Amino acid sequence: MEISLKEIVRLIGGKITGDETLTISNVSRIEQAKKSDLTFLYNPSYEKFFPETNASAILVKPEFKKSRDDITYIEIDKPDDAFAEIIINFFSPEIRLNKIDKTAFIHNDAQLGKNVALGKNVVISAGCKIGNNVKVFHNTVLFENVVIGNNSIVYQNVSIREACKLGKRVIIHAGVVIGSDGFGFNPDTNGKYRKIPQIGNVIIEDDVEVGANSCIDRAALGSTIVGRGTKIDNLVQIGHNCVIGEDTVISAQTGVGGSSKVGDNCMFGGQVGIGSHLNVGNNVVLLGRAGVTKSLPKAGYYFGYPAKELKTSHKLEAHFRNLPGYAERIKELEKEIKHLKEQINKKL
Repeated sequence: MEISLKEIVRLIGGKITGDETLTISNVSRIEQAKKSDLTFLYNPSYEKFFPETNASAILVKPEFKKSRDDITYIEIDKPDDAFAEIIINFFSPEIRLNKIDKTAFIHNDAQLGKNVALGKNVVISAGCKIGNNVKVFHNTVLFENVVIGNNSIVYQNVSIREACKLGKRVIIHAGVVIGSDGFGFNPDTNGKYRKIPQIGNVIIEDDVEVGANSCIDRAALGSTIVGRGTKIDNLVQIGHNCVIGEDTVISAQTGVGGSSKVGDNCMFGGQVGIGSHLNVGNNVVLLGRAGVTKSLPKAGYYFGYPAKELKTSHKLEAHFRNLPGYAERIKELEKEIKHLKEQINKKL
């Protein structure tokens, strides 16, 4: 594939400085770029790669010092956003699944929309409703009465349990389990745990993406809900009856305990833990490995275990680091106090 810089500028805007007739064939990181590649530079920490990069063209901010004349520049205010737009429009990978494989099982009670594609050994159970242009990849199993909206993609080895619903343009990556039983057990009088049937479902709204090997448990009653536009990373656990708001981003190895509610526009770093039956408000940012043990209704940045507002947490961390010094000072003060007491007692 060859794309002219003029075509790229028509898409993203910006100004070309250098060879306006140049065409590119690929996009790359600045330190890995080759001849005919387009790269970008927006973070100053990557400027060290600029003198040696082999890229033919580069997206830069207008104020960037253009010290090489063998590279063509596209000046634009947000090179990272523009680079993403170029990838989306010109270099998005083609998803090659265009028909229903002969090994797929489709129950005669299931309903399939137009242009549905099913991979090898896919199982579509009774009562399922699959929208238009949906792709379901190999070895995926849909239990009874699953609904999938138009233009959604479900990758290989996914399990979607009975009565769960996916909206439009949802992307489910490999190994995900949606609608497995919630972790519901009660001890009986003998201390033995008795399973509580989980009879709810999972609702995933439009434009949600769920990363590989994540699990979203079905509700005990009602629905576990993931709101519109939310993005979930790999290896995330969402407990039963949770409600995750819209446009929230959840990083890998995060766990949300059952019946907790998360607001809109939140951001969670890796390995965040949220206890059960808690409320996290809108616009809350939890930094990596934060542990939430009580509700956080107020927007802001939180860190640590238990999670505290970032400024408070940093102050505490500073004091913890200084504890050895504090201990030595306390010992010295104790010696001085003891000495002063001895002097006073002698005078008495």
